Amino acid sequence: MNDAQLCIIGANGQLGKALQAKYPSAQKADINELDITNRASVFGYDWSGTKVIVNAAAYTNVDGAETVEGRVTSWSVNAQATTYLGEVARQHDLTLVHVSTDYVFDGTKTPHTEEELFSPLSVYGASKAAGDLIVAGLPSHYILRTSWVIGEGNNFVRTMLELGKKGINPSVVDDQIGRLTFTSVLVEAIDHLLSTQAAYGTYNVSGEGKEVSWADVAKEVFQAAQMNNTVTGITTAQYYADKTDVAPRPLQSSLDLSKLKTSGFVPRDWQDDLREYIKKELAA
Repeated sequence: MNDAQLCIIGANGQLGKALQAKYPSAQKADINELDITNRASVFGYDWSGTKVIVNAAAYTNVDGAETVEGRVTSWSVNAQATTYLGEVARQHDLTLVHVSTDYVFDGTKTPHTEEELFSPLSVYGASKAAGDLIVAGLPSHYILRTSWVIGEGNNFVRTMLELGKKGINPSVVDDQIGRLTFTSVLVEAIDHLLSTQAAYGTYNVSGEGKEVSWADVAKEVFQAAQMNNTVTGITTAQYYADKTDVAPRPLQSSLDLSKLKTSGFVPRDWQDDLREYIKKELAA
């Protein structure tokens, strides 16, 4: 596929930046060029040279979505905007690649399969589930369901590194279980599905490897960075005890990767990616 035939929505986000690096000649549509929450803007955009839309845009402020304003924004970006993109994709016979989340589930089952029924706990999760349902009705689509994304931007790993440099010993939740997904893995999975013309549908995508808690990830970060900080594990309830407008989190976020592997793509182990990521961060 010609890079120029691909349009990246949300090009300046964590995943968008990684997609730009992979597809340097792709159309880069961000809010300044295309407001996906505005139907007129979406239908007024020049789609004539586009074959594939990659929707990397999302409202991901999980707690913010629980507020009055955040609820509206979350549904506008994650559901309504996806409707507009879906209409355009259907009208122009385009393939829509859409990024989903483990938050569409309540976290009571593990690992999550592509066939699991939606059971979102939060406004964010519900709005993302709505977007998934819209995309799933399109004839040409890929939904990549992922979790615990790490890329170029504010993220958990960078937060832990900053705490480590300051000599802070953090308390981190130890009852949420999953695996990290680096944006490089997501981009490679997208490229694999498109280049091999894999069967349309939903694919779980995360790093391979053992399932761990956020507290375990924090320990891995300090160990890889050769920092002597200690981590105290606490429950999610304890962590958010004195906070308001807090969204409920799924405690089990591990994704079944069988379908993706059957398509011919095996993700790297998230621990290997973490060590490489930290090495680059410390060298910067």
